[in-house]
Amino acid sequence: MNDDNLTLINPPGLHPTSGYAHVTISPAGRTAHLAGLCPLDADEKVVGPDLDAQIDQVVANALAILQAAGATPADVVRSVIYVVSDQSPVLAAAWNRLTSSALGPAFRTASTLLGVAALGYGGQLVEVDLTAALEG
Repeated sequence: MNDDNLTLINPPGLHPTSGYAHVTISPAGRTAHLAGLCPLDADEKVVGPDLDAQIDQVVANALAILQAAGATPADVVRSVIYVVSDQSPVLAAAWNRLTSSALGPAFRTASTLLGVAALGYGGQLVEVDLTAALEG
């Protein structure tokens, strides 16, 4: 799916966004709902002790899963990002690293960024939830 198939809307009178759309409309068709993308390596171990290393692993995992589904980051129509922090600068840094990565186009559509108290794996600092629209 390419950008021509998605309609991104930021209605007048609403707050400006940092690159995502308030509304993403995709044509009817098949949808891929990816399981929560965790910073796990092939041995199911959480990578690195820091947020940047974990984000890089999430990006690598997401790209592999999207490819297996026949999709690209540009096909993502919805994202939710969970970061273990209640600090706005940490959340902003996570957003900036994700949006400047190879997965970046996934975050131009409807997106939510949340600070949370904990995630499923010990030491896990980030998780990303993606939905992609597929052709055919």
